Amino acid sequence: MAKKVIKRSWAEPFKIKVVEPIKMTTREHREKQIEIAGYNTFLLKSEDVYIDLLTDSGTNAMSDRQWAGMMVGDEAYAGSRNFYHLWDNVKKYYGMPYFVPTHQGRAAEHIISKILIKEGDFVPGNMYFTTTRLHQELAGATFVDVIIDEAHDPKSKHPFKGNIDLEKLKALIEKVGAKKIPYVSIAGPVNMAGGQPFSMQNLRDVYDLCSKHKIKLWFDATRATENAYFIKEREAGYEEKSIPEILKEICSYFEGIWVSAKKDLMVNIGGILATKNKKVFEKAQNMVVVYEGLHTYGGLAGRDMEAMAIGLEEMVEFDNIRARIGQVEYCGKELDKYGVPYVLPIGGHAIFLDAKRILSHLPQDAFPAQTLASEIYVDSGVRGMERGIVSAGRDPETGEHRYPKLELVRLTFPRRVYTQAHIDVAVESIATVYQNRKNITGLKMIYEPEYLRFFQGRFEKL
Repeated sequence: MAKKVIKRSWAEPFKIKVVEPIKMTTREHREKQIEIAGYNTFLLKSEDVYIDLLTDSGTNAMSDRQWAGMMVGDEAYAGSRNFYHLWDNVKKYYGMPYFVPTHQGRAAEHIISKILIKEGDFVPGNMYFTTTRLHQELAGATFVDVIIDEAHDPKSKHPFKGNIDLEKLKALIEKVGAKKIPYVSIAGPVNMAGGQPFSMQNLRDVYDLCSKHKIKLWFDATRATENAYFIKEREAGYEEKSIPEILKEICSYFEGIWVSAKKDLMVNIGGILATKNKKVFEKAQNMVVVYEGLHTYGGLAGRDMEAMAIGLEEMVEFDNIRARIGQVEYCGKELDKYGVPYVLPIGGHAIFLDAKRILSHLPQDAFPAQTLASEIYVDSGVRGMERGIVSAGRDPETGEHRYPKLELVRLTFPRRVYTQAHIDVAVESIATVYQNRKNITGLKMIYEPEYLRFFQGRFEKL
């Protein structure tokens, strides 16, 4: 008799040492709280949330090594030893010789936009990210999306939907001229496309094209280790390469990077601006003093920089990344059992529910993704966030809504925080909402801030 094949599972590469209690609430309580919050999950109080999948930004669980490192924080105003430890690791893992710390990623976006962009410039990129595009626009540029068309199709299973379309990029260069393009802005994986990576081959092709026109590349390396993981898993020739090797090669094509350390580095606060360009570095050093703090702390405490330095070492560990992305894959496969539509293929940091298909009876003006996020919270206390028409904002020229092809609810998994049981609860809630979707009505916006309206906008039920 043949032996039955035994499936071998993997488990998280850590054990739980400290726990934080979370409050269970009733549906009646949640209905009241979401109304008070203007049907915006960003405006809910944390204490009223059961499973918080709003973001992985600063919500990750730090390791025992990181917590221990915080106890040796050198809080000197200038020249903290933690700064130099962090700088050494920036050189080691990103391959960038020059480094300026900032309090978080958007501060680095602000500084680099002020340095590189002139009024009337154009910045091509592989789909926008909210804060990145805003800083580019405030500096006087127009963002131009040059991502491949597959990225706008949630059903496409293209393995590298974060790739840049070379023909779109060539057309922009021909139209506006290379001198009007200060840099190409590349993110990986692409958040707004559903956590989708770019391939190394595409990056090389973009680099070769831009080199001919003397255009530099800049990288939002916030979740770069996830992109490196997907290259290792999906791209021929990289199966045997380590994550640090792949990450170093990715960064080799860029003049510089900005990083929100609150993601890959698994810390609660912190940012990185790093570059190979000494002149840009010197300008950034000067500007960080104006906007953030001295160039050796950039708005951070010494203990924060030490946690970041250790986080850089832990973020490239293969087992950590595999477990992190494995949670997301597990969630997607469980949703498949109920037929819930989401962006394919499963991305790096989150599941992106396809609100256009789930609430197909609602027009985009009724904010289907915002509606779906609030309905999931009411059902179970699970908090996700909108990534659709609200996040896209208004066209600065016309003042009209931008209408993105993707209308999504992002369920983002903080690193090392939740168990498989938490995912099961979230999946069952989403499936319940999906089954009752025909009874859901949309929202109308009743308050809209000038910038980044998804953070503070308020709605009421239609």
